[in-house]
Amino acid sequence: MNHPRHSEGAFETVIEATMLANGYVAQPAATFDRDKAIFPETVLGFIRETQPKEWSALEALHKENTGTQILTDLTKWMDREGSLATLRHGFKCYGKTLRVAFFKAAHDLNPELAARYAANRVGITRQLHFSKTSEKSLDVTLSINGIPVVSIELKNPMTGQTVEDALRQYRNDRDPREPVFTFKHRMLVHFAADTDTVFMTTRLAGSATHFLPFNKGCDGGSGNPPDRNGRSYRTAYLWEEVLHRDSLLDLFARFVHLQIEEKRDDQGRRIKKETLIFPRYHQLEAVRTLVNQTQREGVGNNYLIEHSAGSGKSNTIAWLAHRLASLHSDRDERIFDSVIVITDRVALDKQLQDTIYQFEHKHGVVQKIDESSRQLAEALESAVPIIITTLQKFPFVSRQLAKMAEERGEDSDRALQFRNCAVVIDEAHSSQGGETATDLREVLGGQQLRDEAAKQMVENEEQDLDELYRSMAKRGRQANLSFFAFTATPKHKTLKLFGQEGKPAHRYTMRQAIEEGFILDVLKHYTSYASYFRLLKASADDPNVERKKAARALARFLKLHPHNIAQKTEVMVEHFNAATQHKIGGRAKAMVVTGSRLEAVRYKQSFDRYIEEKEYPIKSLVAFSGVVTDNKIKDVTYTEEGMNQGVREKELPEIFATEEYQVLLVAEKYQTGFDQPLLHTMYIDRRLAGIQAVQTLSRLNRIHPLKEDTFILDFVNDREEIRAAFKTYFEGAEIGEEVDPARMYELMGELNAEGLYASVDIERFSAVYFQPRQRQSPNDHQTMNAALDPCVERYKEFQNSKPDEAELWRGKLGAFCSLYGFLSQIIPYQDTDLERLYVFLRHLATKLPKRDIGPSYQFDEDVRLEYYRLQKISEGSISLNEGAARLLDGPSEVGSAALREEPVPLSRLIDVVNDRFGTDFNQADQLFFDQIIEAAISDSSLRQAAVVNPGDKFELVFKNLLEALFVERMDQNEEIFARFMNDQSFQKVVTGWLSTEAYRKLRDSEQTDHPENGV
Repeated sequence: MNHPRHSEGAFETVIEATMLANGYVAQPAATFDRDKAIFPETVLGFIRETQPKEWSALEALHKENTGTQILTDLTKWMDREGSLATLRHGFKCYGKTLRVAFFKAAHDLNPELAARYAANRVGITRQLHFSKTSEKSLDVTLSINGIPVVSIELKNPMTGQTVEDALRQYRNDRDPREPVFTFKHRMLVHFAADTDTVFMTTRLAGSATHFLPFNKGCDGGSGNPPDRNGRSYRTAYLWEEVLHRDSLLDLFARFVHLQIEEKRDDQGRRIKKETLIFPRYHQLEAVRTLVNQTQREGVGNNYLIEHSAGSGKSNTIAWLAHRLASLHSDRDERIFDSVIVITDRVALDKQLQDTIYQFEHKHGVVQKIDESSRQLAEALESAVPIIITTLQKFPFVSRQLAKMAEERGEDSDRALQFRNCAVVIDEAHSSQGGETATDLREVLGGQQLRDEAAKQMVENEEQDLDELYRSMAKRGRQANLSFFAFTATPKHKTLKLFGQEGKPAHRYTMRQAIEEGFILDVLKHYTSYASYFRLLKASADDPNVERKKAARALARFLKLHPHNIAQKTEVMVEHFNAATQHKIGGRAKAMVVTGSRLEAVRYKQSFDRYIEEKEYPIKSLVAFSGVVTDNKIKDVTYTEEGMNQGVREKELPEIFATEEYQVLLVAEKYQTGFDQPLLHTMYIDRRLAGIQAVQTLSRLNRIHPLKEDTFILDFVNDREEIRAAFKTYFEGAEIGEEVDPARMYELMGELNAEGLYASVDIERFSAVYFQPRQRQSPNDHQTMNAALDPCVERYKEFQNSKPDEAELWRGKLGAFCSLYGFLSQIIPYQDTDLERLYVFLRHLATKLPKRDIGPSYQFDEDVRLEYYRLQKISEGSISLNEGAARLLDGPSEVGSAALREEPVPLSRLIDVVNDRFGTDFNQADQLFFDQIIEAAISDSSLRQAAVVNPGDKFELVFKNLLEALFVERMDQNEEIFARFMNDQSFQKVVTGWLSTEAYRKLRDSEQTDHPENGV
């Protein structure tokens, strides 16, 4: 059939030709049975050809009715079990199991399996008339051995129609009750596509049909890139790659699955929800990229997967774990003995097991370690294909393996024997560091780790140092371990340890997830409040106090002051009652993020009092750990369960999901990993920065069918700092400044120079710590402590005589341990002196006495709040589309800033905190103004104004920018900000002074940059 070159028919023809060239066969539309919704002759032909024994046995029973009986049983089976399960596992006909598809084996060892796979008839049909009551047709239908599995509606923008028309066609003209469309029973996925974009759904539901984008992404955002060669459509990947014959069969064999979730409805009743999961494009690409790289590169490599929240990480992990567990090399050898998934999420345990059971249809493939380290040791020894556990169990596994060996009468120092393992880490940045991670490497390193240690010992011509060399070897990469680390917010360390040249193996950005509608933009509605206050000294005494400690105590006094909490409670509750509670169909919830456990207790009390007074239909829950003592009431303590009227900690997320509760007040809990789609609003009364800001605020981004937006009300944080935190991860994190390994040796020299320990101390400690396991005894702990104690005594003397220098030395100790712990995972050090020193200092640090930081201040009786006002200072979107992202720098040396200050009178400190009158500024105020000037002179328009204007004209331009700079930084010095905004004379003096200083700096800079302009 000839079609005009720009028509929809021509578009279909191109697709059909491509697919026929890639292993498809033409399946005539006339051979379709509209009642049974299959291609009957193709089904029977496939069974007859591939299973002749079973066919003959059935034919002996049914004679000429054999085909009819088979088709009857097949359709009944699919109507009951679904077409996906039938494709994977076959169906029963008079006691015989008949297969309607054969999928590719994990290896090529069995020629018969390869021949059966090649026999699959993957068909393409154009304009399939599917209905018994009309002549409506589908543009393209794909089938496997006569069973329809995919439909595609195509639109060509050159004819004036786009993918939106295809979506409307599915929603309005495709009756989900038609046999071919009934959920699970025949077709499993439906695509709507034009030349630019693709959408996908697995369930037709009339006007309620929900389509998901199925696009590759373009320049960090949504959509599809143009063809690099300029010869094809943007969406050609759909039929050239995704729906390629081998890819299509692989999708139904190893990806598509039926997810069954048990949830509570709004009335608290448990209901089951079925969802047919088809991978989104980035999930499919990520899994296949990682599998192909692993197959090509073998064991012993690390891979980072940087996938935003909303990426469907749980399913990606499940698919990857299943593929890795059955992955074979080019030599048809299994690559991994076990795949170990490291996670703290209970939900992922069940999801992995349910998903993989659908693929394998057998138990024992997945084992969840939920009892003890012995259970983990047994699973590792038995080479269970997929093991789900937490990182915390690994430090005890070596002991369990030795114990199990002793029970069998074997060498108690026995390690795992030559096991290759894949380690899949769920949320990498929380699992990658510290000694616990090296314990994992030590356990899984097994015999290979021993062999490597022995090899290095021989090369360095040393003997009887097995444990020392093994300790070094376990820090670096190991030939038998591959790591696959997932995170949405990588740190510099994460990128360096798991990335390849600092880059992830696969990336799905926050920007793409937002643009594709998988998560919401939580910064779209962001309102900031500021507090203005005045404190007065209420006592007759005027004691001397340390400035920083007293300032913190004053800040705590204000944060916990009943008036402060009452004012903010009123703002939050009134906002929730007036706005939030009406969102998401009247089911919206809010979270209050507090700065401490005591604040959470006080807010809970304040919320409940205010709600009761107003008789609002709002109930709150509080979340904090441990027991909180409030000195306001003697001998009274608070627990989470007690304040929540008996709701236990494990029950809280489920109880909060019900209609009964609307507000959750938290202190250091539920700020990561908490998914509640009904969470709409967040009230922030805690300082947030960096990853913590992104993770906390992202609790709001989960989507819900009725959720249109989110809202944040922030009492504390600077909008620009929040923007910078999110911008780092918006289009993918990038590594910044690297760590200089030479600094570690410099630190070692500085630590040695102080003379607090000697080489003999390190040798005494190491001789015990690194002795062979068979010679270890219970007295070792005593001996190691005795080796450390002389150093501790020297440090105490140093601390008494030079407290500031002692604290600085302690900071250098921490910096050295941090740098070595990081660098030893990247650089294959074979320096036994470094390893000894590291282990020695790490244990010494735990015994060093803490510095006496002096008295802690309580100003409840000495200070009173004279004036307090809350004011909204900004609202609207925080845009992430402009400006450069902050790079992730490597770990730097961390010393100690806890140097003792000269005491100042309390009355003067309160003046500093509250009044800041006049222009007789102190050093802290000067720093604030210096920062204002530095921000101003970085403005390009101001720089130009300084070049072309005299000082008085420049001040007019400067004044317009200055107010915006003060607003941006008001929380850094709220008192100066309040004085600047409210006192005209103060504002005039400050503006004139800052303008003069900025003008001078800009003019000096211009002279330096362009000396020809100078005299």
